[in-house]
Amino acid sequence: MSHPYQYVVLRFVPRVDRGECLNVGVVLHSQAAGVLRCAWHVDEARVLAVAPDADLEGLAAALEAVGTMCAGPPPGVEAALTTQGKRFGWLSAPRSTVLQPGPVHGGACPDPDAEVDRLLDRLVR
Repeated sequence: MSHPYQYVVLRFVPRVDRGECLNVGVVLHSQAAGVLRCAWHVDEARVLAVAPDADLEGLAAALEAVGTMCAGPPPGVEAALTTQGKRFGWLSAPRSTVLQPGPVHGGACPDPDAEVDRLLDRLVR
């Protein structure tokens, strides 16, 4: 059985005004399978080659926040973000910060949990 899904690539944007970015993670949502999951890999040497003054701790904290949102709505988050679909919509919304989602893409696979790792290997590592 194949499950449809949507995903975004998470991009590190060291200087928003320049628009340069490095892929650092993915977020996948499959409503049919009940999956909202993210995975990331930060190649610190690569990040520092592009942005020598990059705040690696800040980037890690931003990625952890995405992971927290995928796991469930954090305390104090408005009730509108209680479903996985609404949280994916919030995570995939354009923003002007050092961690930005790319465009939403779709696909189908038998195992969305494994697909997250496959996308991470293909698009980030």
